[in-house]
Amino acid sequence: MLNKRHLPSMTALQCFEAVARHLSFTRASEELALTQSAVSKQVAQLEEMLQHLLFRRVRRRLQLTPAGELYLQEVRKILSQVELSTQYLLSYGGETEVLRVSTPPTFGARWLVPQLNGWRHRHPNIHLDLRQELEPVDLLQSRCDLAFFFGPGTLPGAECVRLFGEEMVPVCAPSILPPQPLTDPLQLDGLVLLQNATRPEAWHEWFASLDRRSEHSFHGPRFDTFYMCIRAAQAGCGVALLPRFLVEEELQEGKLAIAWPHALESRSAYYLAYPEHAAAVPKVRAFVEWIGERLGKTE
Repeated sequence: MLNKRHLPSMTALQCFEAVARHLSFTRASEELALTQSAVSKQVAQLEEMLQHLLFRRVRRRLQLTPAGELYLQEVRKILSQVELSTQYLLSYGGETEVLRVSTPPTFGARWLVPQLNGWRHRHPNIHLDLRQELEPVDLLQSRCDLAFFFGPGTLPGAECVRLFGEEMVPVCAPSILPPQPLTDPLQLDGLVLLQNATRPEAWHEWFASLDRRSEHSFHGPRFDTFYMCIRAAQAGCGVALLPRFLVEEELQEGKLAIAWPHALESRSAYYLAYPEHAAAVPKVRAFVEWIGERLGKTE
C-alpha cells in the first residue's frame, strides 16, 4: 500500500491530464498558467512515483505510452469527481443543509415529486437530494436521512410513519380489449399478464381474491419498475396489475382502461422512515411534517 504522503498531488494529476489532452507541454502550461518546466517537473515526479513512463516522443511528437493511456482513464475519473464534489458543495452555500431522501422510482416520480412543490420557498436552507431505490434502504448503513418504502411498516432502527395503502387494479391499453366485455377474470390470461419484479405474487393474489386460479399468474414479461409496466401496458403488450394511484392520470386520459372491475387491497402500505436517533433533527422533522401536511395528517 502506498504511503499517503507519497500519493500524487492534484497539481501533478492536473498537469498530466492537460499534457495528455493536448499532447504538448507548452499548451498544457499555458492552460494551467504554469511554466513549461514546472509542468514537466510534475509529470516527471509522477512517472518516478509510478515507476512507469507516461509519455514518449516519436518523431518529435508526444505520445502516451500504454501505461499512460491506462492511467489517464483513472485520472480523468478522479478529476471529474473532485470537480463535481466541489460544485456540489458550492451550489448550496454556507447555510444550506442537504437532506437525502430515497424513494421507489415510480412512486417518487408519480406521487412524491408533485408533493414537493413549495418546499424550497418554506425551507430555502434545506436542499433535497432524491435518490431512487428499488428496495428499502438500510437507514443505519446508508447515507440517506429518510426513506419512502412499501412494506409491512418496519425497518431496523427506524421510525416508520404510515402514509397510505393501495389498491391494485388490472389495466391495459383500450385497444387490446375484445369488442365484447370479458365474462371471467381468467380471460385476462389471453391478453398476456405483465409482471413486476418487486411484486412477484401480485397476479396470483389477485386471482385468489376472486376464487380463481390461473396457470399463468407467474408468467409473462417481467419489469423492474411500475413505470416500465405502465409503459408496456400503454403500448399494448398486455395487462398490468398496478396501484390505482400510480395510473390515475392514464385512466382519466383514456390511455389505459380497467381490464376487470376488481381491486386487490394490498396487505402492506407506503411508509416514510427515518433513523430513531434522528427524530429530533430539525431538517428531518421539517420533512416529516411537510409530508404529513400534504396528506392532511398531523402528528
